[in-house]
Amino acid sequence: MLGWVGTDASTGSIASIIEPYDNRKIRMSKDSAVYDIAAQLRLLQQSFDTFDEAVATRLGLNRTDLRCLGVVLGSGPLSAGEISTAVKLSPAATTTAIDRLSQAGYVSRTRDDDNRRRVLVTATDAARTVEAEVFRPVGQAGAQALSRYDEDQLAVILDFLQTARQVQQTQTARLTATTPPPV
Repeated sequence: MLGWVGTDASTGSIASIIEPYDNRKIRMSKDSAVYDIAAQLRLLQQSFDTFDEAVATRLGLNRTDLRCLGVVLGSGPLSAGEISTAVKLSPAATTTAIDRLSQAGYVSRTRDDDNRRRVLVTATDAARTVEAEVFRPVGQAGAQALSRYDEDQLAVILDFLQTARQVQQTQTARLTATTPPPV
């Protein structure tokens, strides 16, 4: 049974179709769904920020150092320049972050076997332990949460995430390409 709800020409409210399904699910209007997705994305971003802050605090790091450590864990060993590019820091700020990470025991500097003039930043065993104890459980919980979706639904989720990332990259480029208004 389908029915129209909330149609009011005087207020311009968006009509939505109600489709009873297991007495729990309501089919929303597209505008309402987009609004709800945007709200959930904001909450998701806040949850990422909260998690990152908790991890940084637990490890005795600041958020910038944690970002650098994340890059090394995910892509290392890397040169300081590669880390700088990945996290968008100046070379001096990157060197300072690497120094702090080294002092904390999470990275080490080693000579590149192929180019002895090049120094690489490598995650230490302590960093790999953090990865296993802190980050891997998040990945496992995420995989478990996604297991309820079939392959077609996962394809839509993946497409959405890729699209959302592209939107963010485009908007970041827009902001960095323009001169900020005077204050």
